[in-house]
Amino acid sequence: MTNNLTVIVLAAGGGTRMRSKTPKVLHPVCGRSMLGHVLHAVQTLEPRQVVAVVGHQRELVGPHVKELLPDALLAVQEDQLGTGHAVRVAVEAAGGIGSGTVLVAYGDTPLLEGESLRAFAAEHEAAERAVSILSGIVPAPFGYGRVVRDADGDVVAIVEEKDATPEQREIHEINSGILAFDAAFLAEALPQIGNDNAKGEYYLTDCVQLARDAGLTVGAYPLEDVLQTEGANDRAQLADLGREMNRRILTRWMREGVSVMDPATTWVDADVELAQDVTILPGTQLLGATVVGEDAVIGPDTTLQDCEIGAGARVVRTHGQLAVVGQDANVGPFAYLRPGTHLGEGGKIGTFVETKNSTLAAGAKVPHLSYVGDAEVGEGTNIGAGTIFANYDGVAKHRTTIGRHARTGSNNTFVAPVTVGDGAGTGAGTVVREDVPAGDLAVSAGPQRNVEGWVLRRRAGTAQAAAAEAVRDSAHTGSDADVDGVGGTPPPGGES
Repeated sequence: MTNNLTVIVLAAGGGTRMRSKTPKVLHPVCGRSMLGHVLHAVQTLEPRQVVAVVGHQRELVGPHVKELLPDALLAVQEDQLGTGHAVRVAVEAAGGIGSGTVLVAYGDTPLLEGESLRAFAAEHEAAERAVSILSGIVPAPFGYGRVVRDADGDVVAIVEEKDATPEQREIHEINSGILAFDAAFLAEALPQIGNDNAKGEYYLTDCVQLARDAGLTVGAYPLEDVLQTEGANDRAQLADLGREMNRRILTRWMREGVSVMDPATTWVDADVELAQDVTILPGTQLLGATVVGEDAVIGPDTTLQDCEIGAGARVVRTHGQLAVVGQDANVGPFAYLRPGTHLGEGGKIGTFVETKNSTLAAGAKVPHLSYVGDAEVGEGTNIGAGTIFANYDGVAKHRTTIGRHARTGSNNTFVAPVTVGDGAGTGAGTVVREDVPAGDLAVSAGPQRNVEGWVLRRRAGTAQAAAAEAVRDSAHTGSDADVDGVGGTPPPGGES
């Protein structure tokens, strides 16, 4: 195939059956818009020029095209008057096509693959045709335009279902709508397309008859995987395409050495990258640009979006977004990794822990029931259960820094901004409002005071009081009996 290729992508339609304020071609399938999938396929051809025809909600579709393909040319179809009109608008916007091949694709066919387009265009050029049709053989062709061939195998017409004879309706080769043209022929044919039809539109498929009338060759290239040409007109069809694409993505990764325990409950977006020997457990969604390293185990019941997971890491029942988990680290279960979380090698973010905009160095651990926001936690440090990094003063966010190999007690509150030095410690229940120097122990709670007899006075008549009174009576009589598991005399020198 030559590089003298122009691709026209039709993306001007309204998609009213979607019943959505979002343009049809921008609806996502496996992490990319439908249009994004098509442009991705088109890019693999390395075409000389890409022209995207926009119209309905072009203020949304146009910038999306330019974001994905900055060199693309936008052509505006003010009124949607059919595919022939759309291609004419594209050719006019490009200042003409000149020579080479023109490939026309549609922005709502997300399963379309670049290699299929490449093979189609190459076969069209090798056969030196005026028009080529990307077709497919389907067992139930009802509703599709039929590709009618002559005895020599050349295409003589595309006949729509409503216009087909009983014999033509028995044809199983259908028109996908994706076409390839000789550029010089297309330039001559476009002005000849009329709109004398029920809808008053200009149909690009009329070029088939124009080529035949001119004595030029028309052919069709049957695509074995005809699902690649399927579009989506409503939400139900969109969901069907999503399921099929996810199935294909998972199959590809499994063939490349990824273990997927339950494909039926696993979702992996198109731009996710997985290394060999990754294991994905049931109920897992890997979204966006997530990258997972070798031997990592993800799931079950885990959602990661735009995350980076290191080799050998384990992430269990976790929701994460824009987070980095280092090699051999452990996360979860029931952890929430918010954007800006960086967990170092061998570190741990444990059960019911939420982190945000925080870095935990290698070997640092936050095992239980904690919130870590806007913090730096040093290498090898352990954060006690029930700890809160109080990062917001009602006006601004502030950071907390915990040094290397520090040990903090349970139920601590670090009132930012505050720094705890290397090797420092904090007592249980401590509220840290001031810096703690390296090696010091911070304690904010006063000494414990026991109020004698409080339960018997204030909780008389309750089970609590009865239990306490039974122990007191036992002590007074010197009995060794164990009352409800409480009391008894420990052996000499032993521990109670």
